[in-house]
Amino acid sequence: METIPLPSSIHYELLLQLLEQQTRSAVSQKPDLSAQVNQLIITIRKAAAQQRYLEESCEAAQMPIESRWSLNYHTE
Repeated sequence: METIPLPSSIHYELLLQLLEQQTRSAVSQKPDLSAQVNQLIITIRKAAAQQRYLEESCEAAQMPIESRWSLNYHTE
């Protein structure tokens, strides 16, 4: 059975931390930019939740998943 490659959840966490801790404060005085950053944060949270749902669906279908850290993955 083929393994389903998915991004490691750490990728979402790193993006969220950067946006919430640094980007958000850098644009706090610019309402338009701040709104865009907030929307991006919401979108990334939704993407992470959708991936968790996909992982659960794969598990229910007995399809193995593999978290990938990069595109430079080589099978040995």
